[in-house]
Amino acid sequence: MPSEKHKMIAGELYRPGDAELVADRVRAQGLMRAYNQTILGDTERADLLAQLFGCAEAVAVRAPVYVDYGYNIRLGRDVFLNYGCVLLDVCPITIGDKTAIGPYVQILTADHPRDGATRDAGLEFGRPITIGRNVWIGGGAIVLPGVTIGVDAIIGAGSVVTRDVPAGATVGGSPARPLVSAG
Repeated sequence: MPSEKHKMIAGELYRPGDAELVADRVRAQGLMRAYNQTILGDTERADLLAQLFGCAEAVAVRAPVYVDYGYNIRLGRDVFLNYGCVLLDVCPITIGDKTAIGPYVQILTADHPRDGATRDAGLEFGRPITIGRNVWIGGGAIVLPGVTIGVDAIIGAGSVVTRDVPAGATVGGSPARPLVSAG
């Protein structure tokens, strides 16, 4: 029988109060607290990022940053996360090389059943998010569960991304829609 953690990562219904998942969130919260109290140049930053995300080389993460678990987040080389980003990683979040993410962006894999009885039973699920290489996500944007953003796409500040964004597209608004360039 699969564990609640296995079900969570696979995008199946799971129980978030499971002891293993609670312990994993406590671990992530401790690492976040420690990282979020550092400043640029503090020597322990790289080690804390490595423990939280499994990587620290060639990424820039401005504190504070907020995650559920950290271990479901894959950051490519030269990724930049600005201040106050929220990455709810109940399912995998993959961010491609050279992607820049503005302040207060939310990347949310966590979802909830639409059926009231299933929600009442305390079950949740998630859907993975994939962000391609060289994407620019403007400040305050929200990326919802299950979205894929293609290579070289631009997400306008404050946008709510509810569906996939093709490679090279520029989208904005709520819900985000393609924008026509004036050029």
